Amino acid sequence: MNDKLSFSKGIRDGIPICLGYLSVSFTYGMQATSGGLPVWAAVLISMTNLTSAGQVAGTGLLLQGASYLEIMITTFVINIRYMLMSLSLSQKIDSQMKLPERLGVSFGITDEIFAVAIQQKQNITANYLTGLILTPYFGWTLGTFLGGAVTGILPVALRSALGIAIYGMFIAIVIPPAKESKPILITVLLAVGISCLFRWTPYLSRLSSGWVIIICAVAASAFAAWKFPVDADAQEQEGAE
Repeated sequence: MNDKLSFSKGIRDGIPICLGYLSVSFTYGMQATSGGLPVWAAVLISMTNLTSAGQVAGTGLLLQGASYLEIMITTFVINIRYMLMSLSLSQKIDSQMKLPERLGVSFGITDEIFAVAIQQKQNITANYLTGLILTPYFGWTLGTFLGGAVTGILPVALRSALGIAIYGMFIAIVIPPAKESKPILITVLLAVGISCLFRWTPYLSRLSSGWVIIICAVAASAFAAWKFPVDADAQEQEGAE
């Protein structure tokens, strides 16, 4: 597979992700501008972050006037999974990929891009990853701009209805694996339970949403790591089969 074909294949493989990102980032753009951010600021955030959950949480905290430390820790905890994805993906990249190229494409590793890239049978080149990232990146940025631009035009009822879409996406991501895996289900329920505890307990309810997200994520994931450790040897054998 030559580099030119690799780049073209990356563009093609990224089109479905691009279309999915359009709708999600459209909702994000509406939420950000409805909260008081100018359109250009929402677009700039999307261009420099390219995340979903972390970006939404970080913007929400920003609009609430949270401290920079709270925003930083919250987004770090939510987005730390990208480090693990990058480490996994590094095992499949072309050995000739230079350090500047690795640093460049690492910016665009998202859940969906990782899922498509990791399934490739050949070694992944820098050109392929560039093409695979560019299309979703364009869709994420364009959707944010369109969502922010039409906020003042759409009626309030419609904006409220569309605002639920991004949470629907998060639910759609969590429910299928939770139905198939008991450890995931228990971890999700534990996180929900801790969140409810902070929401309805008088003294704990004073804690800001950013710190609640941090505590829920760390506590639930730590419990899952302790209670449901992954057998690395069994996982390798399963992958080999």
